[in-house]
Amino acid sequence: MAKKLNLQPLGTRVLVQPLEQEGKTASGLLLPETAKEKPQTGLVVAIGDDEEIKLKVNDKILFAKYSGTEFKMDGADYLLLESGDVLARFLN
Repeated sequence: MAKKLNLQPLGTRVLVQPLEQEGKTASGLLLPETAKEKPQTGLVVAIGDDEEIKLKVNDKILFAKYSGTEFKMDGADYLLLESGDVLARFLN
């Protein structure tokens, strides 16, 4: 679970902590960092102030590949997305 940040997205933006993909294949081969694909799933950490955003904090989401702005804060990786780049929300 992501820790509380002193950062509030504005408008329709969503702050996401990307979830890293598994480090090995189904057959058990370990993948080097350079072979891993960019994450497309993440955990919503904060949402903007637009009332039309249909997400909540701690929702697990699927987002468009290569979208958003990546940055580090307090040693953790984050992604700031437009809510339109969120493709789906995982249900339990």
